[in-house]
Amino acid sequence: MNPNPVVWFEIYVEDIERAKAFYESVFQIKLEKLNSPDLEMWTFPMSSEKTGAPGAIVKMPGVSSGGNSTLIYFGCEDCAVEEARVKTAGGSIEQPKKSIGEYGFISLVFDTENNLIGLHSQQ
Repeated sequence: MNPNPVVWFEIYVEDIERAKAFYESVFQIKLEKLNSPDLEMWTFPMSSEKTGAPGAIVKMPGVSSGGNSTLIYFGCEDCAVEEARVKTAGGSIEQPKKSIGEYGFISLVFDTENNLIGLHSQQ
């Protein structure tokens, strides 16, 4: 197995515009529309020269948001910064920033679609 086995992620949403506004606001980024015939996808910024897995928010008929058993952690310089934007963007905080020892810090937050996501940083 490769050291970084995740190569792509998808976060399923029901209200794509609301979810897009949430992620763009919290992470201060612009999502880019990905053409797909069966579903609506907006990708997070990605680069083949950098580490990490690319991914998208996705609206697919018949697939509800929230309630799944996968947790995606987004890398941050200081997860408290992104955590501070969550409520203003329409989400909620499940677990405020806490230490995980030598592995850094995490916050757990819900997006506007009731998906639980993680924020991770070394400071």
